[in-house]
Order: sequence, then structure tokens, then C-alpha cells
Amino acid sequence: MLNAFEPRVVLQEVPGEVSLAWLVTGCPLACPGCHSRDSWDPQAGSPLTGARLQGWLERYRGLLTCVLFFGGEWDREALLTLLRQVRRQGLKTCLYTGRERVGRALLAELDYLKTGPWRAELGGLDSRDTNQRLICLSTGESLNHIFWRRS
Repeated sequence: MLNAFEPRVVLQEVPGEVSLAWLVTGCPLACPGCHSRDSWDPQAGSPLTGARLQGWLERYRGLLTCVLFFGGEWDREALLTLLRQVRRQGLKTCLYTGRERVGRALLAELDYLKTGPWRAELGGLDSRDTNQRLICLSTGESLNHIFWRRS
């Protein structure tokens, strides 16, 4: 079972999508400089059950196009269950992970995937030097360039 903080509707994390974003707790990576250190504690937040997810999906029915999970891949089966629930409702899915890759089972349930641990010296998706990648899995296209500021 995964725990998560209350979700937020976000517009920037997945380009072109209105996403319900869940910050899943229990992250084992503990990247130096992480802006979500409060998510490292697996007891933080509350259980992210199918019923809880469904309640939020109903609350925003017709407004969302995607559901984004910040983490959760460390409990693959729990995350797979949630991803499948989202997809059955016709919504896209995205996972932000600090890992370099995830397994095939997760890839099969995702539309977008952001990989790579936070490295302050390289910056995030808005940096041309970042080690992180946001990929549209249906095309294989990197979406990083969308985050770069035009000069």
C-alpha cells in the first residue's frame, strides 16, 4: 500500500495535460537537495487506495486529462493497480521517478515518464544540462525542450 499527500491539479509538469498530481511518500532515494524531503517518510500522508483515487477523479471529472504520480515505483504492484484504474477511465498516466529506468510492466501502463535523480549542479527539466528526461512513451520523444526558457 502506498501513502500520499493530498493531490493537486497541475498544468506544467506534463506538457499539454491537466494533471492530478499525487506526491507519494516513502521515497527510498533520498536525493541530496530534494525539494520534497517530507515525502521520504513512508508513514507520511494517508493510504492511496483505489477508493481515495476514485473520489478525486470524480471530483475533477471532465477537467483532467492525466494523472501524475511523483514516485511510488518502489511498490510496483500498488502503483500498477492505480495506473490501471486511471487508464480504465480514459485518462493518461505519468510517473516522475528519480531512477534511471523502470520495468516493462510499469512502462506498459504509462503515457509519460520522467527519469533521473535530482542533481542540483545539473538542474531540473528547465536546464539544458540536466540528467533528467521527460519522455512521451507513445512517440519516444523527449519533452525537455518544452521546459527550456527562450532567450
